Amino acid sequence: MLLVFSQLPVPKASLIERHLMSKKVIVLGSTGSIGTQTLDVARQHPDKLSVVGLSCGRRVAEMEQQAVQFGIKDTAVGVEESLRLIESVDADIVVNALVGAAGLRASYQTLKAGKTLALANKESLVVGGDLIMPLALRPGQLMPIDSEHGAIYQCLLGEDVREVRRLWVTASGGPFRGWTRDELRSVTKERALAHPTWNMGPKITIDSSTLMNKGLEVIEAHHLFAMPYERIEVVVQPQSAIHSMVEFSDGSVKAHMGTTDMRIPIQFALSYPERWDAPVEPLDFRMLGSLEFAEPDVETFRCLALARQAGETGGTLPCAMNAANEVAVAAFLAEECSFLDIPACVESVMEQTAVEQVESIEQLVEVDAKARVAADTFLKG
Repeated sequence: MLLVFSQLPVPKASLIERHLMSKKVIVLGSTGSIGTQTLDVARQHPDKLSVVGLSCGRRVAEMEQQAVQFGIKDTAVGVEESLRLIESVDADIVVNALVGAAGLRASYQTLKAGKTLALANKESLVVGGDLIMPLALRPGQLMPIDSEHGAIYQCLLGEDVREVRRLWVTASGGPFRGWTRDELRSVTKERALAHPTWNMGPKITIDSSTLMNKGLEVIEAHHLFAMPYERIEVVVQPQSAIHSMVEFSDGSVKAHMGTTDMRIPIQFALSYPERWDAPVEPLDFRMLGSLEFAEPDVETFRCLALARQAGETGGTLPCAMNAANEVAVAAFLAEECSFLDIPACVESVMEQTAVEQVESIEQLVEVDAKARVAADTFLKG
């Protein structure tokens, strides 16, 4: 389904109206990187945001501290309890910051309930975009938290998507930009977790180092903006000052720039259609220096090409690809496989997958499970 971008200005609410319109927010994955930064945004705008529910995976004590700080009585541990939280708690927005394919059902249930989905769980669209996008029935009901897609979303506001020539998804290049495959053989977990510009959770950081993160974002962009893959390009922009760009049919290009801080896209996803005071220091162009651009090395960093291949093939292949990647990344973080085993595992599982048309979440759960078994077998073989 195509996201609709209004070409009319949105009237600003009065101060009294804004207070009465304080948005009630559930944060799924509240103890992770996106979750804690979401709470920081809420802390800075207590008159505009009211956090009414929290969920976490394993860091229960940390979530309990958050609940006390924000006066929250509704909390949940684990995916199943998170789904109940969506059903039972009155909220306007659900921030889905769950990690991995487990976030798909939360995204599906949020939109089915008619609530706004602020989406940081990219796997929801990578795995189940065919199921998720038809549920986003109104403008602004699905707001991407990802910096790249949030940037594209903002560049498209007021524009006719039929006049878009290309979407340019920017990449920092990760910590191994310019490395050869031979050099990548000796990569350690600690080195891969040292991202040059962004502060993210471990899984996303490893995905960034393999360029899988950018491949997943290409698939996301395809679903979010109903854009064919041949009109989605990736460009390396090491300074991470340009978060993405939109090129139009007349040759004009809109670029979204800003400080490398995830609280900016998080806040816009929560504030839309308004803009609130910046939660961070603004970008100082006098201190920025030069901007570099380069083509990604898809021969050395195979994950980007594999993800694009999965997306272009479509059906259940992105689900299998994503599951294999999750298993391989977990193994790498546990120091049970090498850095180059990650793309090798993903490619092996993709080759074994019988692609079907996406029909249901239950089908995707089955595909996911089979792919995980195949990935585990590959890594142990």
